[in-house]
Amino acid sequence: MSISSVISRRRLIKTLFCSSVAMRVNLSSQLMGQEVDASSLDLLALGDFGSVNQYSVAEAMEKYAQAMGKPPAGLLMLGDNFYGPMPDGVKSKRWQTGFSLPYPASVFPGPCWAILGNHDYHDTPGNEQVQLNYAASLDRKTRWTMPGKYYRVDLPAENPQVTFLMIDTNWESINRPIHADAGRVFWMSAAEQATQQAWLEKELASKRAPFTVVCGHHPIFSDAKHGDTKPLVETLAPLLEKHDVHVYLCGHDHDLQHLELEGHKTSFVVSGGGGALLYENKAPRKGSVVKEVYGFTHLSFRENRLHIRHIAEDGNVVHAFSKGVNHDWKTEV
Repeated sequence: MSISSVISRRRLIKTLFCSSVAMRVNLSSQLMGQEVDASSLDLLALGDFGSVNQYSVAEAMEKYAQAMGKPPAGLLMLGDNFYGPMPDGVKSKRWQTGFSLPYPASVFPGPCWAILGNHDYHDTPGNEQVQLNYAASLDRKTRWTMPGKYYRVDLPAENPQVTFLMIDTNWESINRPIHADAGRVFWMSAAEQATQQAWLEKELASKRAPFTVVCGHHPIFSDAKHGDTKPLVETLAPLLEKHDVHVYLCGHDHDLQHLELEGHKTSFVVSGGGGALLYENKAPRKGSVVKEVYGFTHLSFRENRLHIRHIAEDGNVVHAFSKGVNHDWKTEV
């Protein structure tokens, strides 16, 4: 899709929807009242977006954000940000067609906190470093925010309500079975992985905001194509449990999921419906909700409660739940 066709399409959509903010998404007034408030902290999240259906999901996000009545504080971009070749690195046209145009600053003015997915390592050699370099470049002002392969964000800056720990789950034990390319390395080095693990343990042991959300690309638990990720089940899940992490948010499986599993206080949320071809689901286990749809996720922090909504590309809320700081949770849709 050319930049000119993208712009024309965007102008058409804005014309069609500008007459009524209330009609921009199919939300009940009750849900809107719970989600959007002057005092709430609101973010949108999506993963696996840099592919075929990216623009229809991005348009749904734009309409949803406009209907909120205030811009989200930022976007959480959960990996597989670019599928396929990305020629010219930091000067690639895909920074416009795959990022700036579908998620315009006029609607999403806040930072776009990004992490790396397996396709970000695999599809273009060295593209993981390109994404880091783009975020760090001094000759452009960008919302693309990736200060490292792993990093911490506390929001808001004063009296934070949530601590986000953004990590890289592209480990050899995870990526090698997915991509069997001979002679290529597309995962963190063993030294990087060990350093990240020590950093994560230190951050989890430190003072944090009332809510903690850990974001990685690969799911720990999933009832879709890839299933559970054994190295993360063995290494990461016990650490989240030990330190009372409220949510693990990820992509990788191309759908929207919410899992509340016996023996785990952490809620496991998959938001991988950002544009790549959907996956066929497995039979969900007890405590699992799986929606085989394109879409994104809304996180809203308000009055010591986190509201999470899965939004399909047609604007419908397909699943919603809320969680308190003490890990009590309830389904809302």
